[in-house]
Amino acid sequence: MAGAGRRQCLYVFLDEAGNFDFGATGTRHFAVASVALYRPFPFAAALDELRCDLVERGIELEYFHASEDAQSIRNRVFDVIVGALDALHIDCVIAEKAAVPVELQQVEHLYPWMLGCLLRWTLSQVDWPTVAEVIVITDRIPVKRKRRAVEKGIKLALAAMLPAETRYRVLHHDSKAWWGLQVADYANWAVYRKREKGDERSFDRIRSAVRVELNALQELERHASGRPKPPN
Repeated sequence: MAGAGRRQCLYVFLDEAGNFDFGATGTRHFAVASVALYRPFPFAAALDELRCDLVERGIELEYFHASEDAQSIRNRVFDVIVGALDALHIDCVIAEKAAVPVELQQVEHLYPWMLGCLLRWTLSQVDWPTVAEVIVITDRIPVKRKRRAVEKGIKLALAAMLPAETRYRVLHHDSKAWWGLQVADYANWAVYRKREKGDERSFDRIRSAVRVELNALQELERHASGRPKPPN
């Protein structure tokens, strides 16, 4: 992934899908995804127009959320995302929860591991001479224990991967504040829906921008064994 030749900010928007319930009523998978891109954000104006169109039709939608939006709205949001795919880099790490070792079935353990896997991959694709700063943005996290786990995973990966001269920041903002968080939510929902429900319709629309879907447990085994990552 390269910028336009000048040193600029790389924005990395993070999202999660699934839940942390490892019992019979929990989701089968847990997934984290990143959408990495540079300014200008190619979807911003179109999403703003779409939200205004909806408001003028009497649909007072404050922000877009894939799992909650009506299918007719989802279709239009995906239309916008598809129009911006050339600028998006979508990476995912997915865990089948039934296979997650007991010792990792806690927020403070699974989050740092999965986010570390995700960001190590995402950052390995960066052309660092063009990047002055990495800004990682997540949805606001109200639970302190979870927020600490997320920050640990992000900061460990950034510290290990970033050149010494490259700055970074980690922001926790409401998803309604950033179109990028809403796009990451839609992208992760499409990947998660494919894995959880076997429904590939939305994934097919963004497939060309999805660079990798890492299996979290395979990555864990590879890390433990010291085996190198296979070629893409």
